[in-house]
Amino acid sequence: MNEALKRAIRRSFEAAAPTYDEAAFLQQEIARRLDDHLDGMKIAPGLILDAGCGTGFGLSLLKARFPEARLLGLDLAHAMAARTRDRHAPPSGWRKWLPLLAPHSSPLTAVCADMERLPLGRDSLDMVWSSLALQWVGEPDAAFREIHRALKPEGLFIFATFGPDTLMELRAASADIDGHRHVNRFIDMHDIGDALVHAGFSNPVMEMERITLTYEALPGLLRDLKAIGAHTVVEDRRAGLMGKREWRRLADNYERFRKDGRLPATYEVVYGHAWAGRKDKLEDGRQIIQFKIEKRKAGLR
Repeated sequence: MNEALKRAIRRSFEAAAPTYDEAAFLQQEIARRLDDHLDGMKIAPGLILDAGCGTGFGLSLLKARFPEARLLGLDLAHAMAARTRDRHAPPSGWRKWLPLLAPHSSPLTAVCADMERLPLGRDSLDMVWSSLALQWVGEPDAAFREIHRALKPEGLFIFATFGPDTLMELRAASADIDGHRHVNRFIDMHDIGDALVHAGFSNPVMEMERITLTYEALPGLLRDLKAIGAHTVVEDRRAGLMGKREWRRLADNYERFRKDGRLPATYEVVYGHAWAGRKDKLEDGRQIIQFKIEKRKAGLR
């Protein structure tokens, strides 16, 4: 991804930060379902990173599940990271007393940074959680390598992202509008699994489900996408706004999908987790070979 496109994505989520929580009902539901995937995993992480934390909803779930863990939120948009800090900050009058009243409460930090260039040391994290952020990463392979680098051996990476059938109705309705792409491309589940293995992860487990939201009219869907910062940011998008004729054509095309009086918006949700493994390679790809030399019982001459 070029830097101009990454800046456009950052600006989009900076602008959406004040309205995000009001419209992020789907994002919150998917975060809850991702949290359910941790059921049955016997882990006790000491330091957890939420990569692409948004306004911090996922961190609330992690805080409830792992009350002893230290939590770190990271987001490309400074306004999102600031919302996370505000969301999890204790009331101002209680801050100086919190260590005494709740000495075992989990500290939480939120930073503005890029998950393709994590500002974290090697083998520093026990777990990385990422809910609906990977689809905005320009180079998933780079992000997976960075996450693998920062995880401790046998650390857990768990995530949710969107698959290629996401917003398929909007993609089909806009296909013949102006020759430009109006829906972002999303990575196939099998390609994600391959990329994880290539980055050094072991035993990736992938699942997929489709969730369909319905709307009375197309503007409702488009308003929700804009409110969460998810309106299209693509390299070949048109420079200006569509005209009235193009909007009418888009709306007419979308009407073909109306069912039971409602317009559907389909989301393909991919859930996955993988383990960092023993991490017996250096960052440059060289293999670490360990020799176990036992003391010989017989004396050497």
